[in-house]
Amino acid sequence: MLIDAFRTLFWREFDSIDAGAQYFHVRPITVRRWLDGSTVPNPMAEKLLIIKARGYLPNDWRWAGFRVDEGNAWLVTPEGHKFNPKDLDAFPLWRGEYMELLRRHGHIKGPIKTQPPREHPKPFRGGRRCEAAPWIPIRDKLRK
Repeated sequence: MLIDAFRTLFWREFDSIDAGAQYFHVRPITVRRWLDGSTVPNPMAEKLLIIKARGYLPNDWRWAGFRVDEGNAWLVTPEGHKFNPKDLDAFPLWRGEYMELLRRHGHIKGPIKTQPPREHPKPFRGGRRCEAAPWIPIRDKLRK
């Protein structure tokens, strides 16, 4: 990657040198050297920057325009439709149901309302742990 391309992509993804340094796990002076061209950027940092800019999607023309919203964990299509992981997991079932409805009743006339993606619980809930299940030793289960 050329230094100009790295610099452009860096400033598109990060608001400050400190944010980029924290993301790459390097010191801010290292990022400054990469950006001013005095040091060649680390190849793994280049790849990581490309992955962040692409949103973890393959570098393929069929995925052009798609992106991943990291804050909400949504896949966003070029038209702006948003899918959360549960929606994507249920998509084959929805498609099967839709095809069966088409077979039985035909196409729907008129515009179709779309719904925003459902909220799903975050994997980490602000440092709070879920309550552990009570531990009952097997010897206590066997006694009556």
